[in-house]
Amino acid sequence: MKVVITGSRGKVGRAAVGRFVEAGHDVLGVDLVRPVFDTGVDEPGRYVMGDLTDAGTAFSVVAGADVVVHVAAIPQPTANPAHVVFHTNLMSTFNLVEAAVRFGVPRFVNVSSESIVGNFFPERPFLPDYVPVDEEHPLHPQDPYALSKAFGEQLMDAAVRRSDLRAISIRPSTVHDDGNYEANLGPQVREADPESANFGSYVDADDLADALLLAAESDLPGHEVFYIAAADNAGGHDVAATLREHHGDRIELRELDRVDASGISTAKAARMLGWRAKRSWRDHLDTEGHALPKA
Repeated sequence: MKVVITGSRGKVGRAAVGRFVEAGHDVLGVDLVRPVFDTGVDEPGRYVMGDLTDAGTAFSVVAGADVVVHVAAIPQPTANPAHVVFHTNLMSTFNLVEAAVRFGVPRFVNVSSESIVGNFFPERPFLPDYVPVDEEHPLHPQDPYALSKAFGEQLMDAAVRRSDLRAISIRPSTVHDDGNYEANLGPQVREADPESANFGSYVDADDLADALLLAAESDLPGHEVFYIAAADNAGGHDVAATLREHHGDRIELRELDRVDASGISTAKAARMLGWRAKRSWRDHLDTEGHALPKA
């Protein structure tokens, strides 16, 4: 397939490009990062620099595509003004979806976020109704990032109503790769964080890339939404004990498939996409949260 992957120079985008090329697809990567020439390193796929908040750019990269995998976004609401986060994320999604509809692209894979529930970056305190959180949990976004992702999913709903486009929205947990496991998850491995918005949930970038590939190759109709997270939580802590210790009975605890379960359920992704996490923080860190020696 001819696949457009936006945000291709970011952490998730790089993993996705490599996975799609490995699977035999013709990949065009798009990002705001300038092309690097004469590095002596062969990078997978083709690449163009482009600002997707510009409709013309979006239409030019989508033309002729079989699948759009939309990864590009400002990934949180704190490092940019609120209007920049919201405008960038929402308009890039709108422009790409509009182009996909007008060009008759069969499949759109939209990278949404676990924060869409409202658990990250709230201005007023928020706790989920139940854990593990799944796709049926109500959405209560407060911040401009989560709002942009919520509206992005609504754009998918509208697109499948007005066209033959089939869409999948992937809500990944916090994404980690070899470069940031120790810094980001090390403290949570040493001790369960009572302030963790997702109870230590995370996902490996390569596992997420696998999910994006399955979504792109799927023939599911309409618009489906899937959470993607590792099977365990960072540190392998007893999630039920942590929940009760710090939150009492304010959060409903639903059935867990393991003691150290993630705070996010990926049962739907397993059932409908055939996706299961293959990687863990244990592949990168010891039980003290320090990086394992390189093989």
